[in-house]
Amino acid sequence: MNNEYYEALSKMEKAKVSRDYVVGWASGYLQNPAREEQRTNEAYDAGYSDGESKNAGGFDAWIGK
Repeated sequence: MNNEYYEALSKMEKAKVSRDYVVGWASGYLQNPAREEQRTNEAYDAGYSDGESKNAGGFDAWIGK
């Protein structure tokens, strides 16, 4: 694992980003299969998409949610 991954997760957790977004981001970053459609939500999907593209700065909309 590289430092980018850990630093991004630490930054998100300190900013109190939605847990679903964080889980989605980590899953997308690690290229894990996405959750089943009935178990996803908007935050997870946004996080997964950002994680896939290695975008560690797209979480602002999910702070405190």
